Amino acid sequence: MNKNRFNKDFLLVVIGQIISILGSAMLRFALNLYVLDITGRADIFAIVIAVSTIPGIIFSPIGGAVADRFNRRNLMVIFDFSSSAVVLILILLMSASAIPISIIVVILTILAVISFMYHPAVQASVPTLVSEEQLAGANGIVNGVGSLAGLLGPVLGGILYGIIGLKTLVIMSCIAFSLSAIMEMFIKIPFTKRISGKHIVSTIFDDIKDGFTYIGKSNPVLLKIIFLASLINMILTPLFIIGLPYVLRVVMKSSDMMYGVGLGILELSAITGALSTGILAKRLKISNVYISFLIISILLLPMALSVTSFFLGFGYWIPFILFFSITFIVVFLMTAVSVFIVTDVQKITPNEMLGKIMAIMMAASHVAAPLGQILYGYLFQALHNTVYVPVLTASVFTAVIALIAKRALREKKA
Repeated sequence: MNKNRFNKDFLLVVIGQIISILGSAMLRFALNLYVLDITGRADIFAIVIAVSTIPGIIFSPIGGAVADRFNRRNLMVIFDFSSSAVVLILILLMSASAIPISIIVVILTILAVISFMYHPAVQASVPTLVSEEQLAGANGIVNGVGSLAGLLGPVLGGILYGIIGLKTLVIMSCIAFSLSAIMEMFIKIPFTKRISGKHIVSTIFDDIKDGFTYIGKSNPVLLKIIFLASLINMILTPLFIIGLPYVLRVVMKSSDMMYGVGLGILELSAITGALSTGILAKRLKISNVYISFLIISILLLPMALSVTSFFLGFGYWIPFILFFSITFIVVFLMTAVSVFIVTDVQKITPNEMLGKIMAIMMAASHVAAPLGQILYGYLFQALHNTVYVPVLTASVFTAVIALIAKRALREKKA
C-alpha cells in the first residue's frame, strides 16, 4: 500500500467538509443576495452579512471545546443534520409566505454558527486520521477546501441563485446536508472519552478557559503563532479580497470576462498553495518562516509598480499580466505558509487540546480579517488616484511581520 495514500476515513471527512462548508458558504451568500434584491440597499446587505457572521466567530471557541470533549465523528453528523433541519424550516417558511429579513438574519446566523463549530471538529480530527508524514499534505487539502469555500462559495452561490433560483438552491442544500450526515456516519475517528463530574455547560466553559490558559502559560509559543496568523489575516489577505476587485474594476476597467479571469487566478493560486503544502513542508521550518514574508514583501514592490500611472500608460495587458503574475506567487506563498503554520500548531498541541486551540486560532484570524478589510477599504477609496500606496503599505507591514516572526519564533525548534 502506498504510504502517501490517504485512508478512507480521511477522504470521507474531506467530502463531508466540501459539502458542509462549501455548501453553507454558497447558501449563505445566496440568502444575502436575496436580501439585497428585496431591499435594493447595499448598507442593509453589508449589515446583514456582518451581523450574521459575528456570532459564528464568538461560538468558534465553544465549538473547539466541544470537539475535544465529544466524539468528533458524531459532532460532524449532528452539525450536518442540524444544518439540514434549519434549511428545512426555511423551505417550509418560503412555501407559506414571503420571508421577512429578520427571519433571514436568524437563519444566516444559525448556519454561520454551525459552520464555525463544524470546522474545529474537522481540523482536530486530521492528526488522528493520518500519519505525521502525511499531516502537512492532509492539512493542505482541508485548508484548500476552506479556501475554496471562502473564494468560490460566493461565486457559485451567486451563479446558482441566478440560474435555478433561491428556493431550488435551498432544497438542494437541505438534501446535500442530509446526505453528508449519512455518509459521515461511516467514518471512524479515534476517540477517548474524558470523564468530568461537572455539569456539561460548566465543563465546556472550563475547557475554553483551559485552552486560553494553555496558550498563555503552558505553551506560550502558540500565542506567538496565533498572533502571527492574525497579522496575516489582517494585513495580507484583505489586500487581495478588497484590493483585487477594486484594481480590476476601477483602476484597470476590466471587462466582465477579464474580471472573472482575475478572480479565477486568485482562487487557483490559493488552492494550489494549499495543496502544495505537503511538498513544501519538507523545506519549511517554523523558525525560518519569516523568510517567506520577506519574499512576499519584496514581491509586493513590483505589484505596486504595476498600478502606477507609468505602467498603466502602457495599456491594459502589461499592468494586468504583471499584477496577476505577482498575485499568483504571493497568494500561493501566503496560503502555503498559513497551512504550514496550522500543521505546526497541530504537531505541538496535545490531542485533547486540539479542538480548542484550532478554534481559538480560527476565531482570532476571523476577528482580524474585518479590521484589515476596513483599513484597505478606506485606503483604496481615499487614495483612488494613487492605488499603489496601499500596496506599498502592505509591503512595509509584511516586512514588519517578517521581523516579528523572526524574533518571536527564533527559539522555537522545528
